[in-house]
Amino acid sequence: MSSIVLQQSASHAGHGVEPPVPRAARLGVDERGDSGKLNEKDVGDEAAVADTDAQDIQACLEGDDEAYARIVKRYERDIARQMHRFDRAPAACEELVQEVFVQAYFSLDRFRGDAPFLHWLRRIATRVGYHHWTRQSREARQVPLETWDGAAEPDGSIDPAAAGALLHELFARLPPKERLVLTLLHIEECGTEEIAERMGWTRAMVKMRAYRARKKIRDIAEREKLLEKIGWTS
Repeated sequence: MSSIVLQQSASHAGHGVEPPVPRAARLGVDERGDSGKLNEKDVGDEAAVADTDAQDIQACLEGDDEAYARIVKRYERDIARQMHRFDRAPAACEELVQEVFVQAYFSLDRFRGDAPFLHWLRRIATRVGYHHWTRQSREARQVPLETWDGAAEPDGSIDPAAAGALLHELFARLPPKERLVLTLLHIEECGTEEIAERMGWTRAMVKMRAYRARKKIRDIAEREKLLEKIGWTS
């Protein structure tokens, strides 16, 4: 995409436990190093984490009130980083994080353990974020892009933070499915196969939507005379 870098259950109801409210959005979100990998400093290697997850999931299914709190604590920051891609407003991000963990809580009996638990959580988070964008698109809320002047520095270089914020607003002009595919491809750096798995699409559908989305983004940027501001030269 030229020179611009597009890099962001009923079985439980019986024991009456409310899923814990995640704290990560209130503590702040650091997007650096969010590659979807486990934080070795906090949770150890993958095998150990998988064993711990399996124990906590089973305990939760058996009615352990504290087991799910441990799961939330283990993964809330990873999910908060992901949901920050969908909404940068702290309160909205926190609500999305909570929704992810609530949905996961009531779906634990459907986790099969054939992939890391975090991958399963991320699929839920992707769907939650997509539905959030779908709700937002009905409001047709847009930021006037012509007011963006801060991406280009006096020396002609591009301010990454300003360009990233502008790109976020450009993405918001896309329909939810196309916005999602570009976000997953270029910000979360997911492959087409992973996106297809998360969303229940075919890889061909992912590629088609990505192609259409890139063309729309360029058309919008060109129409708004924003190509130079975001460093998109060809």
